[in-house]
Formats: sequence, structure tokens, C-alpha cells
Amino acid sequence: MRILLFLATNIAIMAILSITFSLLGLEGVLAENGVDLNLQSLLIYAAVIGFSGSFISLFISKFMAKRSMGVQIIDTPSDETQRWLLNTVQEQAKKANIGMPEVGIFNHPSPNAFATGWNRNNALVAVSTGLLSHMNKNEVEAVLAHEVSHVANGDMVTMTLLQGVLNTFVVFLSRIIGHVVDRAVFNVKSGHGPAYWIVSIVAQMVLGLLATMIMMWFSRYREFRADEGGASLAGRQNMIAALSKLEQLQNAPQLPTEMSALAISSGKMNALFSSHPPLAKRIASLRMN
Repeated sequence: MRILLFLATNIAIMAILSITFSLLGLEGVLAENGVDLNLQSLLIYAAVIGFSGSFISLFISKFMAKRSMGVQIIDTPSDETQRWLLNTVQEQAKKANIGMPEVGIFNHPSPNAFATGWNRNNALVAVSTGLLSHMNKNEVEAVLAHEVSHVANGDMVTMTLLQGVLNTFVVFLSRIIGHVVDRAVFNVKSGHGPAYWIVSIVAQMVLGLLATMIMMWFSRYREFRADEGGASLAGRQNMIAALSKLEQLQNAPQLPTEMSALAISSGKMNALFSSHPPLAKRIASLRMN
């Protein structure tokens, strides 16, 4: 759940903040002479926008996931399956030394699950109806353990900090590029002309793609660690069995594109932009360790 929804929200917030700051005249990237860049002010400006975008995305991540996926939170179990889900997550959370997450179910035929939340003790773990119908209890337990491990490892907070740093450099470098083009190509002597804003926006988009590649690489790395955590909480063979079942069900209906990064399955995204490693590699890693 984490990734694509988090990134999309982050980008939207950054864009809104950038426009707002510009309209209010708060950018302040020029030195007093009105010609050179004030790099210190620019860095502060970039950090404010960059970290604001990532932290706001983090704090609303659980709310956005619930709304986007239509997650029904299990407050009072209505059947044996819901009761088992709550008890299993409770036991795993206790083993992982985290607070009890909210547990929910969302209606989708694809076998998937996700976890999100702004800290280890205020998280959400949700599973799809497809997961419950396609997997046995041992396999579901392993998937839940994988998601609980994401929470216990603090993956959302770690990714937020990384995204904040990347955002900062994206904004910082895009403004420098815009400034250089404005001066060298369009011969603007003082202040900034339209080219500065246009080039800065284009550069921010291009650099943002590069930053996304870094985020996706880090996400893939964290998946291997979450698999190891899931194996520790639910048993290595159960974790392997769950991933193997997902591999068999790759032709099952997929989650909506905008939510695909929230899921445990790898999908068919280009390797550089994939939030999850191939299932075969994850299974091989578990078998080697």
C-alpha cells in the first residue's frame, strides 16, 4: 500500500506547495543582487517543500488507503474468519513488539494484502476477499506476518525520510537548472523570466522519475526483509508456500492500477519502476537463507 498511493499523494502535495509558495512570493531563491541564486535559501525552500510533501503523505496514508480500497475495518468480528484474522494479527503484533494494528478486509478478487500507517503503533493491515478465498490459513497467516513485518520494520517512516531527501534534491536541482537555462539560453539578466518556471517544472518532472526509480529500488529491498520477518513470525515454509501460491495465481484479476503498489504481488510493471521483486526471486531468497 504503500508505495504508489504514497508517491502519488506526495507529488500532488509538492505541486500544490510549490505553486502556493510561488504565488505568495515565498520562493526567495535569488540573492540580494537579483541575479545570482541564494543556494542556502534555495536549499531551505526545497527541504520545506520536499519533507512537507512526504510527511503529509505519511500521516494521511491510512485514511487514503481505507477510502481508496473501501476497506471494512473489523471492530467486532461477525464470523469465524474475521475472529481468526484479528487473533492472528494480535499474536503477530505481540511477537513483533508493536501496537495492535487495525485489521480490515477489502472486496477484490485478486489475492492481495497491504499494511500502512504513520508509525508502528498506529497501523492498518488489510487483506482482500480474494486472498481469503484462494489461500489456506497457513498461507494467509504468512501474508499477514509479511505485512506486520513491514509495520515492525518501520518501512513507511523510512521511506518517508528517503522520499523527503529525494524531494529536496529534486526541487533544489530543478530550480538550479531552470535558473541556468534562464540566464544562459534566454539571456535574462535579473529576476526570472517565464523560461525559468517552465524549465524548472519540466526538470522537476524528469528528476522526479529518477527519484521514483530510487524509491522503487528501496521498496524492492524492503520486500526481501519483510519476507524474512514473515518467515520468522509464521514459519519459513508457510511464507514460501504463500509466495508460491501467489506465483500460481498471477493470472488472477489484478488490483486497480492506482493501488497496485500497495499489494504483496509483483505485478507486471517495468523492472525499474516495480515496487516488488519478482516472486521467483523472493522464493529463492527464502530458500537460500
